[in-house]
Parts: sequence; structure tokens; C-alpha cells
Amino acid sequence: MSTDANPGTNPDANPDVTPVSSADFEPVTPPDRDIRAQADARQRDLTKPAGSLGRLEALAGWASACQGVCPPHAFARPRVVVFAGDHGIARNGVSAYPPEVTAQMVANFLGGGAAVNVLSEVAGATVRVVDIAVDGDTDPSVANHKVRRSSGSIDREDAMSTEETLQAIAAGRAIADEEIDGGADLLIAGDMGIGNTTPATVLIAALTDSEPVAVVGRGTGIDDAGWIRKTAAIRDALRRARPHVRDTVALLRTSSGADLAAMAGFLAQAASRRTPVILDGVVVTAAAMVADELAFGAREWWVAGHRSTEPAHTIALTRMGLEPIVEFDMRLGEGSGAVTALPILQSAVAILSKMATFSEAGVSTQGSALAEEPESIDLTKTDTAE
Repeated sequence: MSTDANPGTNPDANPDVTPVSSADFEPVTPPDRDIRAQADARQRDLTKPAGSLGRLEALAGWASACQGVCPPHAFARPRVVVFAGDHGIARNGVSAYPPEVTAQMVANFLGGGAAVNVLSEVAGATVRVVDIAVDGDTDPSVANHKVRRSSGSIDREDAMSTEETLQAIAAGRAIADEEIDGGADLLIAGDMGIGNTTPATVLIAALTDSEPVAVVGRGTGIDDAGWIRKTAAIRDALRRARPHVRDTVALLRTSSGADLAAMAGFLAQAASRRTPVILDGVVVTAAAMVADELAFGAREWWVAGHRSTEPAHTIALTRMGLEPIVEFDMRLGEGSGAVTALPILQSAVAILSKMATFSEAGVSTQGSALAEEPESIDLTKTDTAE
């Protein structure tokens, strides 16, 4: 059934979050191209063979363009925001864990005991968790943006109503504003929700016109029987999703969940506020695909932290032209892959800002290939010769 026809009243909705239209997002201003050119020129003048640091050079140029200054400075306040929500489809046996784990993990994030807490401490980032649609009570400190409890089972009903979809997008926008206004200069979105790879995969398959067998992965580690159930659920959900691929809000309403819609609003608003983002795995990247529809050009403010083992993630990254910084066969979510990539991005920035130029170091380039200008480096390419 369609919850849009009769949305009703949601007792868990936050009355302080005002729904917004997707049209409220203006086209995004790209990172500063003139600064990027300055960064590329400085990169060629550093004491090394041109292009010898591969994608570190491209990452530094991207960071410099995002910051609007050359040389760039280290990111001082990177912030991870974990969006938590439950999904009705999880009751269909598409995950190796029961839905109750979501609320338990929210408490674990608050206690600092999750993988993303540990990785963030090492990388110099801080972590916030927000309850967007957990099917249970959580600490009031994380529930002020809660939209509803869980979502509909998207293989047979809408995930939520149109009103709730808009409220979730608004919540994500508000969270991005809170973090940026609070001083965050780099954002990472993380996810926590049992069964959330199923709606994420549906979104990616719908937006890329992919078939279920090409996109379905093992998620939290399901067995063959679970994979078959998950494939069937995605097949049925895709039938409901495909008529809405040209209507972003309708697609989110039908086939996502409030947490994914909030992530999409968060990522779109971050780009609108000219704040760079490291994307995580398949769930966040699915939300990013939607965010780029909401705010055209948003993808230029993102880099892909890693490539997860989920087949849909590679499909989504390819569609958006993003090449992952690391490939460690990770599939946890939480923002863990993006946080793992953060020190590499910081290293790229340090190279461009702290490494000596030929003139500063008194190193000659006359008659040397060191002085030759290489072709421009593309973040989507990794085959730089040593």
C-alpha cells in the first residue's frame, strides 16, 4: 500500500523540524577552479618528480580547491555523523542480525565502543550519532531529529509518507548546518541500521537501471538462503521504485527510509555550504546519488573514502565518477571506511602545504625531466606510473 495516500499522524515526529521541498536546493557552486590551478602549479614545483605521488597530488588539489586557499591547511575539525534507523524489510530475514541491534549500537556509539569511535580517535575526528528512525527509544540527546520508528517494508509498501520524507530531508539539512556552524571543516556521514543495505541497493539499482542479481551483496554476512531472500526483496522493491526514478522525493518515499533521506539532505546541504565530504560505503553512497539529484553538482564536494565489498557500491561509484582512496574489503558501514581514508587525505594536504619547492630548497631542475609539466591528475584515475 502507499502511505502517501494516507500518511496519518506520526507520534515520533519532531514538530520543530519543518518539511522542505527538494526545489529549495540551488545548484551547487563547485570548488574553486582557480585555486585548483594554483595547487596543481605548486604541486609541479615541489621537490619530486612530477606526478610521483600519484593520487595524493590530486587529493591535495581537491582539498585546496574546497578550502579556497593554496597551499591548503590540515582539516582541523573533521566530524563523523552516524545516521541510525531501522527498516521494515529487515523482518524478512535479509540481514544476519536482528533489528534490535540498531538501538543497541546507538548506545555503543554513545559509549565510544564502536569501530568508528576507535578509528575516529586515531584519525583525529569526532563522532556524533543521530536517531532518525530507530524502532525503539534512544537517549534523548540523539533523538531530537527523529522522524519516525522504522520504515515500511519496501517490497510491499512505501518506506514512509511524503511528509515524513520531506521532514527527513529537512533533518539532514539541519544537522549539516549544526555541524558546519559548530566549526566542522570536513564531514563524514556514517550509517547504522540493520537491513539498510537493502534499500540502499534498491536506490542504486533504480538510479542506474541495474538488475537485482548484479547488485545484491552479503551485507552483514548473510548465508545463501539469506542472499536469496534479499534478492527477492530487492526485486519486488525495484518494481515499486522504478516508476519514481525521475521524482527524487517520491523515490525516497517509496524505497528508502528516513535515515537515508536524512543522509541525502545532509550531503546535499554540506555541498551547498561548500564543505567537503568523504563518502563511506554503499548506504552513504546510495544517499549521495540521491543528494546529487537534489542539489546538482554536489558530487564535486565529495571524495570516496573506500570501496566496500557490496557490488552496488562499485556500480554507484562508477556512475558518479569517484575512485576510492582505499580498498580494504571493508563492509561495516558506520563511516568506518571514510575515517580510515582520512589520514591519507590529511597526508596529501601536508605534502602540498609543507613540502619544499625547488627554489626554496635550492634544487636545480635545469635540463631535467623534473621541470616538465605532467598531464593533469584526475581523482578518478589510479594508474600513475612510479
